[in-house]
Amino acid sequence: MSSSSLERMSRVSYVLIGVAIIAMLALLSWGIAQGNLMASMIAGAFLAMLIVVGGSVLLVPDNQRSQATERTLRMASSTFDHMRGGLTAEGCNAVCQLVLPETQAQAVAITDTTSVLAYVGELAPAYPPGSPNTGQTVEVLHSGRMETFTTRDTAAFDQADDAQNASEGVEGYPVEVIVPLMVADKPVGTIQLYYRTGRQVDRTQLVIARGLANLLSAQLSAYELDRQAELTARAEVKALQAQINPHFLFNTLNTIAALTRTDPTKARDLLRDFSVFYRRTLESSEAQIPLAQELEQTRRYLTIEQARFGEDRIVESEHVEPGLEEVLVPSFLVQPIVENSVRHAMRDEGPLHIDVHVATDGSDVLIAVADDGLGMDESVAERLLAEAEGTGGDEKGTGIALRNVAERIERFYGVGSGIEVMSRVGEGTVVTLRLADATASLGSTAEPKV
Repeated sequence: MSSSSLERMSRVSYVLIGVAIIAMLALLSWGIAQGNLMASMIAGAFLAMLIVVGGSVLLVPDNQRSQATERTLRMASSTFDHMRGGLTAEGCNAVCQLVLPETQAQAVAITDTTSVLAYVGELAPAYPPGSPNTGQTVEVLHSGRMETFTTRDTAAFDQADDAQNASEGVEGYPVEVIVPLMVADKPVGTIQLYYRTGRQVDRTQLVIARGLANLLSAQLSAYELDRQAELTARAEVKALQAQINPHFLFNTLNTIAALTRTDPTKARDLLRDFSVFYRRTLESSEAQIPLAQELEQTRRYLTIEQARFGEDRIVESEHVEPGLEEVLVPSFLVQPIVENSVRHAMRDEGPLHIDVHVATDGSDVLIAVADDGLGMDESVAERLLAEAEGTGGDEKGTGIALRNVAERIERFYGVGSGIEVMSRVGEGTVVTLRLADATASLGSTAEPKV
């Protein structure tokens, strides 16, 4: 191939890499703005790899370029799982173990903003986890830039020939390359590579160091987005609890007060049920619970409402496919839907029948709450569904409860999950929740999908 052809291919490569970087930046910005964890994580990871590849293309010869690219891409997938929990000592140690063989470094370390989290390689006993950061590390954290440091302490790496090192000048002494790990433009730690001599620190090693820092920073950014989403989810649960609790507090206490005169035994039983319900409401802040526990809490709610309206006014039944009692679901998933039926579907006279059906559809789980109450016309049902999806409505009453449920379904079960509302005036309403791949949680601990 002629040199002119190679030059044209290089120019095309530069343009393609530039376009790809711009596209990933746009996707990353959109993902962060929309709170889309999957888009942000994918964009961040690919952006880091593109930066590494682009840097290799622009800065180093072909043979060094291919080495740096191959090593960085290989380490990218290996390090991801270990950074899912953020900067932990265990995860950082695993990353250092993976990184060390892929470089010419004698040691690799990762720190947070105050101390060493992991150190693998020569002199590891001298830098145990928890050791305070060195002055060089503090300098890099302050500057937010990659820096290299040379030390004349040749004994640090047990140099065999001090005289030869001295005769070779600075290149004969140990060198450390320190790169900051950035999240939201703020340094949260560093990755450090230690070399026996400066001769080992070529452009390939610098590209690898910067690429590793970019990859880890992208993974830490994804973790931070995930953590913020979890905090948001907890806040939403608390908001839903705040909406529910006053309603039960006043109406149930009034009901119990009335029963103390007419039926003290029933008043005592109801007070016990309410106490358990109230305690479970306040305690249900864990990520997910077995469906059986959510249905039990729903029955407690109905017991209280039956005492208030009359046992013959609310008739509930459940049909749960065997084995699905243990599927993990977010707390307050079924109870708010049932409460909407009681609050908005009851007629002035006659019983309200509420049926809860739980079944599988492939690997998905379907939870349908059906009532034979007042129902609603198509426009009202569409408005409620729009409120649940966050695309309309005034965010109050039934709408905010559905939205709360819909957002947590999407957070925990991802693409393919959602809510469907079907209703007819005078005939009733069916609200169906689809939990994508929810059967995977049987026999394991489920986590929100990102």
